[in-house]
Amino acid sequence: MKFILPMLVLFASFNAHAADAPKDISSAVEAYRFWYPTVSMEGMMSGMRSLGVKDNARMFSAQGDAGVLAFTANQDTPYAVALLDLKDGPMVVEIPAGPFMALVDDHHQRWIVDMGIPGQDGGKGGKYLILPPQYKSEVPQGFNVAQSNTFKVMLVARVIPQAGQSMKTTQERIKEFRIYPLSTIKSPKLVTVFDATGKKGDTSLLKWESNIQFWQQLAKVINEEPMDSRYQIMFDQLKAFGIEKGKEFKPDAATKKMLEAAAKEGKTQMLTTSFSSDRPDRIKWGDRKWEWLLLNSDPTWATNHDMDPVARDRYFAQAIVMSPAMLKRDASAGSLYWGAFKDANNKAMDGGRHYKLTVPMPVPARLFWSVTVYDTETRSLIQNGRPNAAIRSLVELKDMKDVKSVDLYFGPSAPAGNEKTWVKTIPGKTWFAYFRIYGPDKEAFEGAWKPGDITEIKNETMASFD
Repeated sequence: MKFILPMLVLFASFNAHAADAPKDISSAVEAYRFWYPTVSMEGMMSGMRSLGVKDNARMFSAQGDAGVLAFTANQDTPYAVALLDLKDGPMVVEIPAGPFMALVDDHHQRWIVDMGIPGQDGGKGGKYLILPPQYKSEVPQGFNVAQSNTFKVMLVARVIPQAGQSMKTTQERIKEFRIYPLSTIKSPKLVTVFDATGKKGDTSLLKWESNIQFWQQLAKVINEEPMDSRYQIMFDQLKAFGIEKGKEFKPDAATKKMLEAAAKEGKTQMLTTSFSSDRPDRIKWGDRKWEWLLLNSDPTWATNHDMDPVARDRYFAQAIVMSPAMLKRDASAGSLYWGAFKDANNKAMDGGRHYKLTVPMPVPARLFWSVTVYDTETRSLIQNGRPNAAIRSLVELKDMKDVKSVDLYFGPSAPAGNEKTWVKTIPGKTWFAYFRIYGPDKEAFEGAWKPGDITEIKNETMASFD
């Protein structure tokens, strides 16, 4: 109940005659925050298309690369993205047996289905059928069936590297996916896979999030997708600003000015909630600065973001795509995420200063773990001119055995002799870090193990790599 009340308060500000309400900036800011995940998903879809992805035709595969702007993407695993358009009918996804983790989210970033290890097939492989909204035809046997509330959906898949296997070899396994329209099942019209590693692009909404383009993109999605009756009051609220299904969005000068101001203020509020939250349940350990990225661990939050608007703002301002598997806080979880937004002295991490993080070993990970650095402004992998923005147990640390702890370094230059355990940062820019554990053991949740804080250092001997 404590998480539902804030949203009820939010909805209470929009009465049954919301369409007749004054076009004030405060209600526009509330609308901005509510629809932010939708516009963020449109940013991902648009960005993927610019990289060569084609709906129902071409699938993106890549190794983590800082050249692509994407909210808190990682360099831990090869990944793939397919855009599916269900207007012409259901799409089939055949996922092979193996170390795959995949999910499908709708146009509003609400979860539809997990596949692979966290899915119904449990990593043994299986056939999934994604149904369009209000699908009435008979559903064939032999599929794990998932219903979408929007026509456009996104499939995101990762392949977990196996011991001794290169990232390139791991990435090749993405070609084992079979995706095709159900209507072509007798002679499948397969989605093809292309390698986008090294390509530069923007799969975020950064270019839209603080100007009138945010509302233009939202109006586009509203016109493309069915209206969800659960959020009728939010659709009605948009009418006051000229956004309505079936109508062209043509704001007058005064409305445009107000909506642009609302976008700027909405972004500020969301980033404040995201990086400077004072909510007590964000804390993982009372004596550490590491925080839970996902404040709400209730699996239903993956489909009903409105149950906890604060958690929604925090998550979607710095991350993308959602699944119940990401919310688990026990040893059955596929992965877990902590964020460090301040150093040990409670200050933002400065790209011109040097820091150290001590990680006790072994980390309670059945699979692997990593620490990744992100640019605060873009919320994307730091673009430092080097191949890595992360330190990973399977890559940089793979040869470290039988040690009690490992020291990781961050700064504009590397400590002499510790170049492999260093991520270069950029003077003049602030950054934050994620600690990810894949296949976490119970010690990660019960407090028996915990990493140190990110601590500024001033007396290390530095070796320049500029």
